[in-house]
Amino acid sequence: MQTPLFIGSEIYRGSSYGARHPLSIPRVPTVIDLCRALGWLPPAQYRTSPRAKPQALTTWHTPDYITALQVAETSGQVTPEIRARHQIGTLSNPIYPEMFRRPATAAGGSLLATDLLATGGVAYNPGGGTHHGMADHAGGFCYLNDPVLAIKAFLAQGLSRIAYVDIDAHHCDGVAAAFHGDPRVLMISTHEARRWPFTGTLHDRAGGHAINLPLPRATNDSGFAMALHEVILPAVQSFTPQALILQCGADAVTEDPLSRLALSNNAHWEAVALLRPLAPRLLVLGGGGYNPWTVGRLWSGVWATLNGHAIPDRLPEPARAILAALSWARRPALPDDALIDTLRDTPRPGPIADDLRASVQHLRDRRTTWV
Repeated sequence: MQTPLFIGSEIYRGSSYGARHPLSIPRVPTVIDLCRALGWLPPAQYRTSPRAKPQALTTWHTPDYITALQVAETSGQVTPEIRARHQIGTLSNPIYPEMFRRPATAAGGSLLATDLLATGGVAYNPGGGTHHGMADHAGGFCYLNDPVLAIKAFLAQGLSRIAYVDIDAHHCDGVAAAFHGDPRVLMISTHEARRWPFTGTLHDRAGGHAINLPLPRATNDSGFAMALHEVILPAVQSFTPQALILQCGADAVTEDPLSRLALSNNAHWEAVALLRPLAPRLLVLGGGGYNPWTVGRLWSGVWATLNGHAIPDRLPEPARAILAALSWARRPALPDDALIDTLRDTPRPGPIADDLRASVQHLRDRRTTWV
């Protein structure tokens, strides 16, 4: 494959949903800084994300909604009617100074990636992965839905087999809504069972072409490995996708405050490594993740995995200093040394829950109808 490309932007630096919001933390800037400090991000592999134009966003989102986002950013407020209709100006989806420009940049990054991948290759847009955005309203901290826009862009290029794999702790309800019943898109999602948005049950096939595998609370690396090797990889291989999009949300690790899964970042990196060869075009996105240390470490390791870089046992001081300088209102003191001195978590194997085994067997039994 061609040399992977990293798509980033300085708009994420200093931009925040508000001091008390889960997305008050720096994420993409930490990844950029860590990868540069480790010598993994030379200028030749970096692309600055453009801001998607409103017209490009209306391939999925309604014009009225895009206008409402722009007006809210400019005025700093919304009317009660706009709040109710578009679900902006809420606790989850607040008004903040970059509330249109930031998600439009993330969407622009994913659209740029589809152009860069037109003839094949690998692109990484950690600012993307906003999989809860709906056509006419925000949801789950997501104002726009860049995975949907990227899939639509690939389809517009003439591709007819797009695999979308989502390993975020929360179900990708926006993507499921966008491609309900579309045989050109195979959607596979692992997510914590009985967690918001409470969609994506085992029997939910999104119109016939989706695989949902809810993970029981406390699912560890062993449970995820079963899901990966017995469901995700065989399904993608059977589909033979022309393009693969992996949403690599970082909120399924033990330390994240918004899930109760118990993965290490090794689980995500294995998924990246094993999915990479399965399609000529690979777009890897960010997503959830609400602990600044675990997100920065996990997503930096994703970039290392895509490039075949060895992950050091201990970080050199310039990289360690980036993690040591982070702060988080939820944890005023610095975390354990492992979250500052290293990128790789200690693996977290363990027993596999009986209900997860049963769910995997259920999906294996219907394998002939996966694609």
